[in-house]
Amino acid sequence: MAEQTEQIDFVWAGTDKNKKKAGGIISAKSEVIAKTELRRQGYRVVKFKKKPKPLFTQKIQAITPGDIAVFSRQLATMLKAGVPLVQSFDIVGKGHDNPSMEALLMGIKTDIEGGDTLAQALNKRPLYFDELTCNLVEAGEQAGVLETLLDKIATYKEKTESMKKKIKKALTYPIAVIVVAFIVTTILLIFVVPVFSDMFKSFGADLPAFTKMVVTMSEWMQAWWYVVVGIVVGVVYTFGYFKKRSKKFNHFLDKTLLKIPVVGLILHKSAIARFARTLATMSAAGVPLVEALESVAGACGNIIYAEAVLKMRDEVATGQRLQFAMQQANLWPNMVIQMVAIGEESGSMDSMLLKVADFFDEEVDNLVDNLSSLMEPFIMVILGILVGGLIVAMYLPIFKMGAAIK
Repeated sequence: MAEQTEQIDFVWAGTDKNKKKAGGIISAKSEVIAKTELRRQGYRVVKFKKKPKPLFTQKIQAITPGDIAVFSRQLATMLKAGVPLVQSFDIVGKGHDNPSMEALLMGIKTDIEGGDTLAQALNKRPLYFDELTCNLVEAGEQAGVLETLLDKIATYKEKTESMKKKIKKALTYPIAVIVVAFIVTTILLIFVVPVFSDMFKSFGADLPAFTKMVVTMSEWMQAWWYVVVGIVVGVVYTFGYFKKRSKKFNHFLDKTLLKIPVVGLILHKSAIARFARTLATMSAAGVPLVEALESVAGACGNIIYAEAVLKMRDEVATGQRLQFAMQQANLWPNMVIQMVAIGEESGSMDSMLLKVADFFDEEVDNLVDNLSSLMEPFIMVILGILVGGLIVAMYLPIFKMGAAIK
């Protein structure tokens, strides 16, 4: 977040060229630069001081890919309307609800005013602007069609984020329900079952085998609950650690996920859709195929597909046609290869790939809906086994005693 430390806010008061009172807040890297800018605008400064920080500082908001997509769309609209680039950043940045995003855009504006191109300014911020975005912006600046390329970037990011949200929704819902069920079961074992257990002991009757098993589990959980918590925390931490640092682990994880029924099919089709949409966007921008494939590899969202695309790039660089390189990868459906072949023959690669992307987007939508429908009975079974099993175990002795009394 270097942009937030570059600019300092100063409060000033004085008079304008017509001797009328004026004042406000100006952002600059230093007091000297701020006063110089005010003098250049014709103001006579009487009072000037650094803006005090609020007592309760506002929570820093993260910059999301959605923010970048909205920014791309707004900037494209401004440029199409004939607004100069620097002024466009001023309008878009100062009107943003997210302070972090405003600081980011003001930092880019400062770089552009300092002589950088937009692509160069974006390249300095790889955390927010990926290689694909920077390459497309550079191509747009060189060809004089920056607003068109920004529009394509916005469309691409909106579609990609929409797909990510659908996949996350499909996977998050069952995981969340299972986690809640596990927490409820743990609470029942630690706090509820012991109450019944004490009551059963006072009766002095022999308990059913199922009830004995649950009581034993409850006693173990009461004695060793911290071990369970430690194991869960350890597993989550280890998973996150290796996910961030181990390429082998990510390769194993992505390969395993692709083999899971339904979920694997969703990930397969979403990777194909991302590949097609990214390559279509770069092809429409006139980016050379070999260079485009390098950016496409990082956009697939799966290491297996990324490695396949990089291998295809190497083969295309030696003169092989893309359709043949895709055949050798043994990952792409025949329909995708045929559409690419038609695009190569007719010179309409971008439109063919967009059709492929739209088709697989729709396929992902249908699979996500089907997964949600399939998961509902599965989740009910898990809840029934965990929670229902505990309730049945606790009431079995009561039913047994009731039958004995009769």
